[in-house]
Amino acid sequence: MKQALISVSDKTGVVELAQGLAALGYRILSTGGTARLLAENGVAVTEVAEYTGFPEILDGRVKTLNPRVHAGLLARRDMAEHMAAMTQHGIDPIDILCVNLYPFEQAVARPDCAFDDAIENIDIGGPAMLRAAAKNHGSVAVLVDPADYPALLGELRTHGRVGSAMRFELAKKVFAHTARYDGAISNYLSSLDEKLRPTPFPQTLTRQWSKVQEMRYGENPHQRAAFYRERSIGGGLLAGYVQLQGKALSYNNIADADAAWECVRAFDAPACAIVKHANPCGVAIAADVAAAYANAFRTDPTSAFGGIIAFNRAVDAACARAVAGQFVEVVLAPAFDAGAREVFAAKQNVRLLAVPPGAAHNDLDFKRVGGGMLAQTADTATILPADLQVVTRRRPTAEQIGDLLFAWRVAKFVKSNTIVFARGGSTLGVGAGQMSRIDSARIASIKAKEAGLSLAGSAAASDAFFPFRDGLDVVVDAGAVCVIQPGGSVRDEEVIAAADQRDVAMVFTGVRHFRH
Repeated sequence: MKQALISVSDKTGVVELAQGLAALGYRILSTGGTARLLAENGVAVTEVAEYTGFPEILDGRVKTLNPRVHAGLLARRDMAEHMAAMTQHGIDPIDILCVNLYPFEQAVARPDCAFDDAIENIDIGGPAMLRAAAKNHGSVAVLVDPADYPALLGELRTHGRVGSAMRFELAKKVFAHTARYDGAISNYLSSLDEKLRPTPFPQTLTRQWSKVQEMRYGENPHQRAAFYRERSIGGGLLAGYVQLQGKALSYNNIADADAAWECVRAFDAPACAIVKHANPCGVAIAADVAAAYANAFRTDPTSAFGGIIAFNRAVDAACARAVAGQFVEVVLAPAFDAGAREVFAAKQNVRLLAVPPGAAHNDLDFKRVGGGMLAQTADTATILPADLQVVTRRRPTAEQIGDLLFAWRVAKFVKSNTIVFARGGSTLGVGAGQMSRIDSARIASIKAKEAGLSLAGSAAASDAFFPFRDGLDVVVDAGAVCVIQPGGSVRDEEVIAAADQRDVAMVFTGVRHFRH
């Protein structure tokens, strides 16, 4: 008789699976709550304890760890000696295994999860059965994901058996699943200190990503590339995007789209960020996204050519028409209404990405180095008006504080060294990625001049302290009347004195935003 063993924590779709298998002539073996659920829904079930002739013991810790189960999963049907041993010991093969594991990740994600609860949610028998069945995928079909149940039943109904291609794909999925499960346990345990308190960095760090797509090439045409999505992502993160139209995304598209999305979602008001080569070249907030786009675009129309444009609100037809008038590679937003979709449909090469809104962020940021990796917690520091330290005789006005905080928020997303000029919720000039801060200041003022924007009365933000007064003099000469910077230089007093001499307001944040 064909046999299927079903034992799941996640009961999604399991009744329909068991009913379908029973109708196809399979004997259903099961355990505990799964067996009760199936029986309540009219499925004839044989308890594993009855099948093995050995009761569940140790509060259910030992129930499937039995030769009748594991021999049934591991026996190769194409090896006569295996089948002879099965006959000798009266063991029937198990043809299909459906198991998903104790919810360890969900358990330890609860703030009130005690250490003992975490330990009790470590599954032993489930991974053992899964690995056995996946190893023997030449003979056994193994299910770990409810999404695969309908396809397996369809294969059986159409062909009378599960084909080798499907068995192989299911086996690969199982080994990825158990690797992730073991990795989650390792991450949790190795992140605890000697008093069982969690720390940010496990002694052994294990992550898992799933391939979304391979790209035509990487950062340059001679490099190969692929995009991977982390298995656990929340709303608000770029990797949850849905592509609505356009050509396949490139390596650089995704990198720049992430920079744009992280910038634009930092604002509460309707906002637009235009990014080129991972740097915002224009950012603005306004009453609506169309106005925000217009103000962001005027910061640096030259750099915006072929850029990535992100919005933190749904895009309507009016905004879409303005954007479609320029050459753009990618547009991303939480949603695009029907009018916007119709406008962009005329430009099929434009990639539209709908990104789920939310406040989630990566728990750790990574940077690969030769033979290793750097890891750090995400830069989630937020500065409020009450956090600002006024260090000059002149105090900023309420309007200037708004400009300073806007410029500061943009500077967080610009490559260091960074100088940002802003006024009225719009950037006016951005200087990024220079080896010298004074060069970034000069470039920002040059950009504003080329765009025909006056810096008179503007606010200037520096992502790190001014090491000398010369950088401050450049931004003041350009027209800035107030400055925001972290402070912390051995020459702070010299720079403060320079600000007082120039009669400008300056505030310290006490927080630095280097971005490399």
